[in-house]
Amino acid sequence: MGFGRKIIVCLLMIITIGCNEIDGREPVLHRVGGGKYTWKPKINFTQWASNEHFYKDDWLYFGFDKHIYNVLEVNKTNYEKCIDTGYINNITRGGRDVFQLSEERTYYFLCGRGFCFQGMKVEINVEPLELPLLPPPTIPNKAGSSRNTNYSIFVILLVIALAWIFM
Repeated sequence: MGFGRKIIVCLLMIITIGCNEIDGREPVLHRVGGGKYTWKPKINFTQWASNEHFYKDDWLYFGFDKHIYNVLEVNKTNYEKCIDTGYINNITRGGRDVFQLSEERTYYFLCGRGFCFQGMKVEINVEPLELPLLPPPTIPNKAGSSRNTNYSIFVILLVIALAWIFM
């Protein structure tokens, strides 16, 4: 393999590895309603959701009494009319259930058994992740290396090792 090809291979490896971590953001777990067991009536889920920012790959946590409540993903029409039949997905498992927001779109959840009419429904709008034009300045961590620093060192060592193997 010629010297030019080796450089191209190394650059492609760096770009490929770097693209996997380009947003630099870990998924967030959102406790629906704000607490450990807050999927229940008399909570303003609209107000709660308006104070949160949801992004692709974040998680929703629903904490509730599974013998009384459930969590159903529904379409917009069923959400607006509190219709609990013909749902998209039944999230209910054990009362401490999670759901991953896998797409940038609006999700609709409600509780069946008549509780939707008592306000047990929430609309989740998954926003596109806006990448900053320039990365924010980093403040040195006096306590030691951060996870991102360790990851960067790992990537650099991996690229060097692969370059050495293929050259």
